[in-house]
Amino acid sequence: MQEESVNIPSGQLKLEGLIAKPTGVASARGAVVCHPHPLYGGSMHNNVVEAILAALWKRDFATLRFNFRGVGASEGEHSGGLGEADDAKAALQFLLSQAGVAKDAAVMAGYSFGAAIAMRVGAELENVATIAAVALPVGMSDFSFTAKSGKKIVLIAGDRDSYCPRPAIMKLAENCGAQLRIVEGADHFFAGFDGALTIELTELLA
Repeated sequence: MQEESVNIPSGQLKLEGLIAKPTGVASARGAVVCHPHPLYGGSMHNNVVEAILAALWKRDFATLRFNFRGVGASEGEHSGGLGEADDAKAALQFLLSQAGVAKDAAVMAGYSFGAAIAMRVGAELENVATIAAVALPVGMSDFSFTAKSGKKIVLIAGDRDSYCPRPAIMKLAENCGAQLRIVEGADHFFAGFDGALTIELTELLA
């Protein structure tokens, strides 16, 4: 899939992003992908972000990955999650405003910190139908609020991920009716398991 550079307005800030739309699809469903923690080197140029994109492209989604405020060429500074949630909302609004992209039934996806943002934002927005969270840091935050969201939720985690312990992610999946896949051998960073992640997510998005 060919991506093009875009500038996304988020309040008074401009965020950098990469958008891709499938050819031959009149009204493709949209998907925004949120990257890992900005203070620990996270950006839209990440192996897990790209594995998520690969799955979305296999399902003919129009996609938008972007850098949160203060990352890369995106303006502003890291704000601990609140501003980043606004960035994700702005990214979705931007994507759904594009020609050839459906205005509803979108996917909000993310990895690690980005998965936490995707859960929060995806649960709020009416035009989001599916939340896809990879390596959600359930060991650090409570995501039980998603049980009342009415969204389709898909979760993927490695069995060696200390930030996303298997018992905790299994409990969340049960409580919110999510579909869960555990990738055996993978840790929080999915190094060497990118292909397995893409396969699992492609199936879950069916």
